[in-house]
Amino acid sequence: MNDEQLHAMRHSLAHITAAAVQRLWPEAKFGVGPVVENGFYYDIDLGEKKISEANFPKIEKAMRGIIEYGDDFVKSEMPIDAAIEWAKSGNQPYKEELLNDLKRSGTTVAKDLDVGELGLATDGDAAVENVSFYTNGKFVDLCRGPHVANTKDVGAFKLLRVAGAYWRGKETNPQMQRLYGVAFATQEELDEYLDRLEQAKLRDHRKLGKELDLYTISQLIGSGLPLFTPRGTILRDKLNELAQSYRLDRGYEKVWIPHIAKIDTYKTSGHFEKFPELMRFTSVESGDELALKPVNCPHHTQIFASRPRSYRDLPIKYMETTSVYRDEKSGELGGLNRVRAITQDDSHVFCTEEQVADVFAELIESAKNLYALLDLKLSLRLSFRDDQDNYLGSSETWDRAEGAIKDLAEQFQLEYEIGIGEAAIYGPKMDFMATDALGRKFHLAKVQLDYAQPERFGLEYTTEDGSKSRPVMIHCALLGSIERFLSIFIEHTAGWFPLWAAPEQIRILTINDSVVGYVEEIESILRDTVLMSPVKYNELRYTVDNRNESLGKKIREATTWKIPVQLIVGPKDQEAREVSVRTQAGEEKVQLDNLSEYLKGI
Repeated sequence: MNDEQLHAMRHSLAHITAAAVQRLWPEAKFGVGPVVENGFYYDIDLGEKKISEANFPKIEKAMRGIIEYGDDFVKSEMPIDAAIEWAKSGNQPYKEELLNDLKRSGTTVAKDLDVGELGLATDGDAAVENVSFYTNGKFVDLCRGPHVANTKDVGAFKLLRVAGAYWRGKETNPQMQRLYGVAFATQEELDEYLDRLEQAKLRDHRKLGKELDLYTISQLIGSGLPLFTPRGTILRDKLNELAQSYRLDRGYEKVWIPHIAKIDTYKTSGHFEKFPELMRFTSVESGDELALKPVNCPHHTQIFASRPRSYRDLPIKYMETTSVYRDEKSGELGGLNRVRAITQDDSHVFCTEEQVADVFAELIESAKNLYALLDLKLSLRLSFRDDQDNYLGSSETWDRAEGAIKDLAEQFQLEYEIGIGEAAIYGPKMDFMATDALGRKFHLAKVQLDYAQPERFGLEYTTEDGSKSRPVMIHCALLGSIERFLSIFIEHTAGWFPLWAAPEQIRILTINDSVVGYVEEIESILRDTVLMSPVKYNELRYTVDNRNESLGKKIREATTWKIPVQLIVGPKDQEAREVSVRTQAGEEKVQLDNLSEYLKGI
């Protein structure tokens, strides 16, 4: 089945959901019901009545009745003014708003409309003459389609959850109930998806983050501001060290910048308009208007601009792991997926246009190796320009850049897709997409080409003939937001981190007190063992459980903490000068003299 057919099935199920709700609650008022990844939702207003998961069996039963009856989806058209009267007479104010927007502007897409005019009626000329409706049984809905021919053709579905959602995403608007469902062509595909969802619940990073003592969020500190425990800090530090090591090997140099800057910095860079949620404050002493930095690139441009540069110096490569701050809406914050303090393994390169392909190639190779090591499948999304004329730089420059980026994706034999019209105004970009153990795809990091900021900040270097030229700027983060990456990595591994990254790598479990002296010998070996790959100078982190408890209990607790290596030590081990090494792969005996090399090889 192709994507268009599946889209039509899911869209049809959104209508069937609304039809079932209308049967059960005739007073229901409806918003929109689009297709989303793996399914659909419908925004519904039931006044004081709240839908809960307890209502799902009743709604699903009504939906199955509609499906089994087998109504056709019938398309019709209505003049725009007659459609507005239809919405009024049916007491459907949200549909009326949408129709008013269609009449006035020819679209219902909120981002394309004047915020102050959303939903307002107009007596002027209509931007559209007619609008389309779809009818199945007694349910009629404003809709462009497409739909399946008959309600019997919608495949397998299940309602999953209900959440609050402000009408058209505006906090001053009424809050509706967003009823989500998933749908697939066959019951088998649906069952497989639901099984993955159950696995995802067990792997939820919010659950594991608490169980493994990795981070906490305090409402006293604030939502979206995670606090990392000693264990969580080790994990994030090791992942960051790994990511930055790939750039250190390529000649990147560490820099450091403050966390605030004058507002004028971001007006010059263009980020002032892009981030209206800038966290601003005024200096009491100087009166300067300052902001917590939402990005790092303007600061790095000023390090480049701090002294004369020659073509012989290029490329100049800066790297820094640092936090940026964005005042995200509280309703969008959740665990580590979306936070207000975002730590980035950031880097910026200043180079000539001729050096762009080599810099991109280095970064793609680094990303490919990094994600392979972390057992995440890497693919790319290339964001190119469309036919509009609001992009900075000449068409020839863009054509060369886009051609080079596409060639590189093919050169490294990476799966890629192209998003036309998704480029930033100042240059094309390459997004790194990672697929995890459950088959979920995530947008993690990017390589961004930037012609604009060197122009805005007046950056220049001296060319071979003595003239001045603008450098090209390349932005790259391999992990992206470290917090978001951690949320994905925790779930990808289910908390069973590789030995080099695990907060507690080894736990020694004693059978009884007679092996205390032997344990001290083992500890001496562990203290002298340093892992050099994939993160260098990684000293072993271990604890000793010598409590007067049964070995079974100690093993269960170490397993609950997901300790990757458990060393079981008893009198027989001491006598044989060996250790029982227990990992997820099983248990085996290792001679004490070979223990260090054995651990380095895990």
